[in-house]
Amino acid sequence: MGVAPGSKAKRKAALDAGAWMFNVVTSVGIIMVNKALMATHGFSFATTLTGLHFLTTTLMTSVMKWLGYIQPSYLPLPELVKFVFFANLSIVGMNVSLMWNSVGFYQIAKLCIIPVLCFLEILFDKVRYSRDTKLSIMLVLVGVAVCTVTDVSMNSQGLIAAIIAVWSTALQQHYVHHLQRKYSLGSFNLLGHTAPAQAVSLLIFGPFVDLWLTDKRVDTFDYTMVVTAFNDHRGIR
Repeated sequence: MGVAPGSKAKRKAALDAGAWMFNVVTSVGIIMVNKALMATHGFSFATTLTGLHFLTTTLMTSVMKWLGYIQPSYLPLPELVKFVFFANLSIVGMNVSLMWNSVGFYQIAKLCIIPVLCFLEILFDKVRYSRDTKLSIMLVLVGVAVCTVTDVSMNSQGLIAAIIAVWSTALQQHYVHHLQRKYSLGSFNLLGHTAPAQAVSLLIFGPFVDLWLTDKRVDTFDYTMVVTAFNDHRGIR
């Protein structure tokens, strides 16, 4: 006996709402934990932190492969290297932006990813947006401009980090769509290819980048139980 179309639609709507709610709650929770780790507990090593995030992600994707949730797929090495460059720059930029800016300005800067991504789609994919979409983007830009001017916690260092984070994130997201279309990769398949490469590259270069940014060495930090537990979660996207 089949399920009524109305019941299917309601079930899909409930699943979509649950997925969006889970995404919002986990995203906000991760941001607050990372900010507490950096600001309250003094773990200012944003690049190394990102490497630890992807080490955890690599372990999770390995388990999912073992359980059969991620199927074998193909991604050429040059494409992987290009993606890892943009993705590492994106996440490190976001974490550094969060470290140097307030949570409010960090979230405001993230809104700029939307118009930048739209610009890239117009430039490379010849996408044409409706008038309503253009007006919505203009409204986002006006709101960002107002909040940027009135945010007293913003500084030139944090602003540069935010600009780098926004552009690299938009480029990374655009490239994700390109790779998924070209090689028929699902999100978990792509993550299975990229997470190990990002973990290795960030854990190798991260301590040196953090030393350059903060004049502090990650190996001399006082690792309390709280800091160690906070480090063992998924990174900011």
